[in-house]
Amino acid sequence: MSRKKASQITQVLKSQQRAKEAFSVVPRLTTRRYALIALILCLIIVACTNTYQSSPSPLNKLSSETTDLRIWWDKGFTQEEDEALKQLVSEWEKQTGNKIKLSLYSTDELTRKIQREIQAGNLPDIVTSYTADRELIPRLSWEGKLADVSDIIEPLKSFYPEKILKTVHFYNNVTQKQSYYALPMSQATIHIFYWRDLLRQIGRKESDVPKDWDGFWEFWKKIQDDLRTKEIPNKKQNIYGLGFTFGISSADTYYLFEQILEAYDVQILDAMDKLLLDDPKVRQGIINSLKWYTNFYQQGYVPPDAVNWLNPDNNRSLLNQSVVMTPNNSLSIPAAVRQNLDKYYQKLGILEFPNKPNGLPMRYLITVKQVFLFADSKKQKLAKEFLAYLIQPKVMGNYLKASGGRHLPVLTSAWEDPFWKDSKDPYLSTAVKIFLNRETRPFDFVQNPAYRLGWFLAVLETITKRCAVKTAKTAYLWARFSFFYWSFRYLYLF
Repeated sequence: MSRKKASQITQVLKSQQRAKEAFSVVPRLTTRRYALIALILCLIIVACTNTYQSSPSPLNKLSSETTDLRIWWDKGFTQEEDEALKQLVSEWEKQTGNKIKLSLYSTDELTRKIQREIQAGNLPDIVTSYTADRELIPRLSWEGKLADVSDIIEPLKSFYPEKILKTVHFYNNVTQKQSYYALPMSQATIHIFYWRDLLRQIGRKESDVPKDWDGFWEFWKKIQDDLRTKEIPNKKQNIYGLGFTFGISSADTYYLFEQILEAYDVQILDAMDKLLLDDPKVRQGIINSLKWYTNFYQQGYVPPDAVNWLNPDNNRSLLNQSVVMTPNNSLSIPAAVRQNLDKYYQKLGILEFPNKPNGLPMRYLITVKQVFLFADSKKQKLAKEFLAYLIQPKVMGNYLKASGGRHLPVLTSAWEDPFWKDSKDPYLSTAVKIFLNRETRPFDFVQNPAYRLGWFLAVLETITKRCAVKTAKTAYLWARFSFFYWSFRYLYLF
């Protein structure tokens, strides 16, 4: 190993250590001065770390010379989802005579792996990740690291709703123009899942759940109190009413808090996609939403370990009946119990969000699962052939159905399939009703990549104020939730 290479690695290790030390001061932040100092330190450390570029290795060269098309994909939440993907890949291989090397990773693992391999230069040809639409694609498009896929979208453009196309239309700072840098495959939104049988134990039913904002959330607090105090056979002493996520690495934390902002009509961007964080009304709306969200944790209606939850943990907590209800951004929870007909149709339930605090119906935020192709792929022509096959209405429709309907179609023609019109399925029928009959919109990061930086500054100010008046325990919670979550998301990804 050359001295230069050894020196570079040493610098990276030291940078990582300095980053760890910088973040360790967060629980003690009590003033804006200290918070801003920590921000500056983190920016310097990340900037220094990103200067390291690994030199090509024999392994990298070998992987680029393979004739197989390399695809990285999120591992499904159910076995049938993985089997559906493998079947799709197998059919393409039979039709074309080409080969695909398919690698499946958990959502958390895949995001970290892509970040590492961007530095190492050992990237696959195609990637699909549940978090890519907000964590990867906007930034990589800006940096010119993704292939333009307009030629694949154009033949099907009339079948995509405009708001879906908007989620994959990004600015490339290298070419100085906007284009399509990913392909929409499916969509999802937040639903509320709960245990009907737990409500029945205390004499409640779905029709008892209030439709107004405050009444709805107070209902679940009362359910927790009743389940813990009433004489119920085999009752769980530590059950919690609300499965809210507070983990810094959980996408559900992000999705739910954004939906809360929508409920309170907190508009972060104006009609020209400019940040509105200097507007006192907007800043106060953010502060009020943070207070509303964290109060449930402080009052003891959310599991204490929710601050450490990863992406699957709110699912697990509900399925284990550690919580009575949880919001979740797909139909993965009912998909997990689909084979148990009693649980699927009788014990588990789904609800729409209550009306907003102002009494108007909720507008739902949607996520769009996307597949993208790296610009440096040595097999772009072959990769685009596969992508063109993948998003054909029939191919993608069959895949989504075989996956159990965890995500829903984005192509308008797909809704004519009888599978999506099954009124007897409580989960599919509720999701379809939201997408076809309710007002929806994409998340704001689609419109403005600087959105994350604005978030960081707004929440940072909120935490410094709150930490000055709260107990040490509460201050630490605010630090974990606000500083780490928002600043890490900005600093690490941008």
